[in-house]
Formats: sequence, C-alpha cells, structure tokens
Amino acid sequence: MDLQTQLEELRMSTQDQLQAIKAENAKELQELRVKVLGKKGSLTELLKGLKDLPKELRPVVGKQVNEVRDVLTKAFEEQSKILAEAQIQAQLESESLDVTLPGRQISIGNRHVLNQITEEIEDIFLGMGYQVVDGYEVEQDYYNFERMNLPKDHPARDMQDTFYISEDILLRTHTSPVQARTLDKHDFSKGPLKMISPGRVFRRDTDDATHSHQFHQIEGLVVGKNISMGDLKGTLELISKKMFGEDRKIRLRPSYFPFTEPSVEVDVSCFKCGGKGCNVCKKTGWIEILGAGMVHPSVLEMSGVDSEEYSGFAFGLGQERIAMLRYGINDIRGFYQGDSRFTEQFK
Repeated sequence: MDLQTQLEELRMSTQDQLQAIKAENAKELQELRVKVLGKKGSLTELLKGLKDLPKELRPVVGKQVNEVRDVLTKAFEEQSKILAEAQIQAQLESESLDVTLPGRQISIGNRHVLNQITEEIEDIFLGMGYQVVDGYEVEQDYYNFERMNLPKDHPARDMQDTFYISEDILLRTHTSPVQARTLDKHDFSKGPLKMISPGRVFRRDTDDATHSHQFHQIEGLVVGKNISMGDLKGTLELISKKMFGEDRKIRLRPSYFPFTEPSVEVDVSCFKCGGKGCNVCKKTGWIEILGAGMVHPSVLEMSGVDSEEYSGFAFGLGQERIAMLRYGINDIRGFYQGDSRFTEQFK
C-alpha cells in the first residue's frame, strides 16, 4: 500500500473514531490525539516514509501530509468543543434548580456574650449621664501604676505583675490609666467628671477554669464637689438591680485598694436562692461582684485636682465574672476559644 493511500485511510479512520467518542469519555479524545498527531503518532511515522519516495513525488505527498494534519487538527478541535458542550448540558440537566423550593436557612452569628454584657453596662451608665472612654492596651508604667498611687517597689504591685515590653512600657493591668488621662484633661468648670472605661486588661496569671492572663474590665470614675460614699452606694445598688434583678440588695465590706480610701468589696444578694444559701453563693447568700471606694486624695492631687474642694468615687467590675454568675458558666476559657457552640447559647 503506497504512502498516499495510507494517509487517506488514517484520515478516514481517525474521523470515524472521533465521531464515536462520547461526552463522558473526554479522556479518550486526548489519547486519540496523541496517538495520531503526537511526536510518536501515526502521522509522524508515515512522514518518515517521505525519504523513500522518488524526488518528484515528495512535494506532492508532503502537501498531502500537511493537508491531512490540518484536517485532523480541526476535527479534534471541533469534537473537543462538541464534547465540552455536551458535558455542560449533561451537568445542567443533572443539577437542575427548582426555583419554587424555599430558600435554605443561612446560619447567622450573634454578638459575643462579653460584648453583650459590655454594651448592656454601657447603656446603663449612658442613661445616667456618664461618658464612655477608650484607652491604650499598651500603657506607660507611670499611668498604670504610679498615677494609681502605686509607686515603684510598692508591694501591692505584685498582685498585678504583668507583661512588660520595656522597663517603662507594659500591657495594662486595669483600665484605670484611662481614668487618669481623662482626669488630666477634664475641665471642672463645665461640671463633674462621670465616666466608665471598658476594655481588655492583662495580668500574669495561670490559665485555669476561673483565671486567665487576659480578661475584661469596666471601671467607673466620678469626681466633683461633695461626692460622698452615699453616692457610691446608690450607684452600686442601681447597677446590681439592673444587672441581676430588681430584688437584689448589696452590702459593702471594708477592703484595701491603693487608689481608693476608704475601699470596699461589694457583694450582691444571691440571685439564684434569694439570699437563703446555695451552691452559687457558697451557702452565704451573697456573691462578690466588684471592688470600689472613694478616690484617694493623692490620685486627685497627681492630676492637679484640689482634694480639699473635690472628691470622687471609683469602682471596677469584670464582664467575665458577671457573665459567669448570670449564666452559670463554670470555665472562663470558654469565652476565648472561639467555639460557635458556646456563643450560640447567648442569642
């Protein structure tokens, strides 16, 4: 069989095979392309036979080889398009969409419980005429300790020893520095200072079910003329009733904080047992919720405030503690682990 006849038969047989390939066998198309038009394919093998032809036939047969290659190349491209379209059509038919079906319910997230507690407390104080002031999480030792009546080497610093970036820069241990900075700028000719400072704080602590190296605080400060312990007690009673129920009572126990004098620990009557004694209040009928006191005169004087003319009170509470008490959460680490099953409980 001469070379020209072999070329014609290759063209015809290849075209027949192309027609027989179905959409689901697209891989077969590529294999046939390599078998016919590849470097070691049938057409290349026939092309090697040109050297054995008489010189006068080589141009004629060479032209026929090019024509067959062009025809087959075009045939492969067309068949490839046909198979691709067939695959798309088959996919559309198998994945048809019924637009009359109801839409799928999309899971919607919710505010983190600590944010909910923070916003609830902010709303209470905004209603009482307080301002909400943010501050720096990376703070100077001067504002974090010294301005809170905690000079260097003061033993009370050990309770709040924290993460130092340098000798004078650290991660704040409470939001009190915000109060000091705000007190520096306040113009008392326009009225008393009433503020809260919510935020994240850091302390060197062992992570366990009730402690964390980071947690959240909201501290409050009121400074003006004739501010008394009675004003503090009335404010704390209002907070307790708003957060834990109108039936709640509070009691004040003497305590010590370097930046307040006198200082008190504040307990609220147990909201679970009503003060009768249970596992939440450890059979005492009372739950400790925060610390407070009258602003120490030295703290006022360091801000240039005359402690003979002005007085004030301050308090601090933790959002995690309130949430744990209110919702019966027994492990503080749940707040920070990012488990959606935890946060979904507080919608």
